[in-house]
Amino acid sequence: MNASELREKNATQLHESLHELLKEQFSLRMQKGIDQLNRHTQLQAVRRNIARVKTILHEKGKQA
Repeated sequence: MNASELREKNATQLHESLHELLKEQFSLRMQKGIDQLNRHTQLQAVRRNIARVKTILHEKGKQA
């Protein structure tokens, strides 16, 4: 997920993306807890995507 792609979305779409990413993060954390997570880098990538979405939401909030 690129920042340029995220900037094209409106606030409601960003909130939906954030909600989906948080669900995915929860699922990956549960998999990690019971040692079923194969690629540990997935969790890091999801955290970074969450941070990107939150940053774009903050930028759009400042503009309004």
